[in-house]
Amino acid sequence: MTQTSEPMIGADAMRGAVVLITGGTGSFGKTMTQALLDNTEIREVRIFSRDEEKQDALRNAQKDPRVRYYIGDVRDRASVDQAMRGTDFVFHAAALKQVPSCEFFPLQAVETNVTGSSNVMLSAIAKGVRAVVCLSTDKAVFPINAMGMTKALMEKTAQSLARDRQTAGDTTISCVRYGNVMYSRGSVIPLFVRQILAGEPVTVTEASMTRFLMPLADSVQLVLYAFSNARPGDTFIKKAAASRIDVLLEALYDLLGARNRDVRTIGIRHGEKMFETLASSAELARSNDLGEYYQIAMDERGLNYGSFVSSGDMSIPSRNDYHSSNTTQLDAAGVKALLLRLPEIQDLLRRA
Repeated sequence: MTQTSEPMIGADAMRGAVVLITGGTGSFGKTMTQALLDNTEIREVRIFSRDEEKQDALRNAQKDPRVRYYIGDVRDRASVDQAMRGTDFVFHAAALKQVPSCEFFPLQAVETNVTGSSNVMLSAIAKGVRAVVCLSTDKAVFPINAMGMTKALMEKTAQSLARDRQTAGDTTISCVRYGNVMYSRGSVIPLFVRQILAGEPVTVTEASMTRFLMPLADSVQLVLYAFSNARPGDTFIKKAAASRIDVLLEALYDLLGARNRDVRTIGIRHGEKMFETLASSAELARSNDLGEYYQIAMDERGLNYGSFVSSGDMSIPSRNDYHSSNTTQLDAAGVKALLLRLPEIQDLLRRA
């Protein structure tokens, strides 16, 4: 697919800018904040979240006067509006992300991931923000769990607002989609590490599952790339390698010099898949291959029932879906190389 318009934001856009990060005390938010402070001439980073304890911990660790903290919840539009005033760019990372939690409390996932995301986007438009990038997940493609379903609806909301140029005005709304972020809070790697170091059996759902593997630093680069290259309604994904769960575990055993290698298989949990999909064949048919990334354009057909009843798209996708079982599969050595990029693993090995 050929790109039809120039990117709306230049590479130096962060110079002197005010950036708001929703869910800013999470793994992504903390890493993005540090990247902005270290590598751009940013004027101010605003951390927006509902957890005052995590904000206080980050404030004491960060100690940078360019970072300001806002208590609020994306479900509460008034608190979002307060933090949004004078903002140039928004990284929307606030979400309920744990698959089991969302399965048991799906309406809570709707309130945060759909209604809350809508509040952020509509507030950004009302306050004249230049661009919003919403963080999504591979679970939004062919979703079978509440977390993925609500993230898919967040993407659809972003595209709906982007289609309505009169509503969106000059605000560019786009999404990024990625798989497992390695060593993020609540993910499987820190759990495996804790169990290995304690000499306990490692709990594995299903050894043959495959998952995309992405260091947190790569997810930050993906979001920054989207800011510099997005057109309204675009979704960006980064091409990523994957591995089986048992290969990941083998790499961790070797890195940590584990003596006890007992594994306890607990079975597939609520809402889990054997593999995850980053892009469907239909999406790839309307995407630009940018080397490291796919840029997926939104479907811009208008609300014309003829498109759905008497006519449609006659082309048939010729490509396969892009998922964690047909991407590059890492062996234990390849996974170890990725693990060694992680600051948490580097710190563990230094202290060993």
